[in-house]
Amino acid sequence: MIDYASTLRRRARAMRRVVYASAQQAMWRRGRVVPAFWWDGHPNFGDDMTPWLLPHYGVIPIFRAAESATFAGVGSILEFLPSSFAGVIWGSGLMEEREHPLPDARLLAVRGPLTAELIGARDPVTFGDPGLLVRRVLPRPRVCRQVAIVPHGHHRAHEGLRRLVRQAGDRVRVVNVHQGAGSAVREIAASSVVFTTSLHGLITADAYGIPVVWTSLEPSLTGGDFKFRDYEAVMTPGSSRFIDADADLSVDDIVRHARAVDAARVDEVCRGLERALALLTESTDPLPPFPRGVLDVVRR
Repeated sequence: MIDYASTLRRRARAMRRVVYASAQQAMWRRGRVVPAFWWDGHPNFGDDMTPWLLPHYGVIPIFRAAESATFAGVGSILEFLPSSFAGVIWGSGLMEEREHPLPDARLLAVRGPLTAELIGARDPVTFGDPGLLVRRVLPRPRVCRQVAIVPHGHHRAHEGLRRLVRQAGDRVRVVNVHQGAGSAVREIAASSVVFTTSLHGLITADAYGIPVVWTSLEPSLTGGDFKFRDYEAVMTPGSSRFIDADADLSVDDIVRHARAVDAARVDEVCRGLERALALLTESTDPLPPFPRGVLDVVRR
């Protein structure tokens, strides 16, 4: 079996992404190739957002290690960037609630105000997670189930979650986060309510205006609930969709407590993210040097 992170698998993914990007209409007008960083250590739909979304905005991201990239995309990835990073950040966030100054970075957008403070943002900056843009790319499919349960990869085997699923029967569908962005988004969007321990389960629900609650389970995620609080400080300032997943939690409890974010707020944040990205795609100023052709880039 070939490991997901092997050189051969990485090159194959890079080639598939280039082919996918080249087929998007936005690339026909003004396509830009950028050496980008996102988490690519294992399959996960939230981490797949960068190569899935950007081609629809005229950008082909080619994966690079953090120290070689000039663009940081979707995800809790800023801790990976060196303090000398002088490239573009668009919607990225921190994983943990501790300072990680990035004084030379060009901040098109960051996930939320907690991240902005901890990386030392000096000027007003656009807030929002680009995962909210999925509805711009994929119309909502027909609703075919009541509740989508979206467990973080660490929580798929959680016994309390399994008990909830057994009791709920065909009222729920468990979404596997270890798949591509498009397929996971379709599964989540085809539900009436979302229950999640994955941040991008929450974000996808918000993108489509689906009532949602999130919770924390053991094992605790790195950084605890920081990334959720960072995101909700933008979308629902002063309140949260968190629910305590105690032993008596039922699907009826989830449905009763789930709440949709304000649609006007989603539109506002999405417009801000698109305006921020347009500063890159419409600019005639070059990114830091990246002279290789696409095929040469893929081979690296």
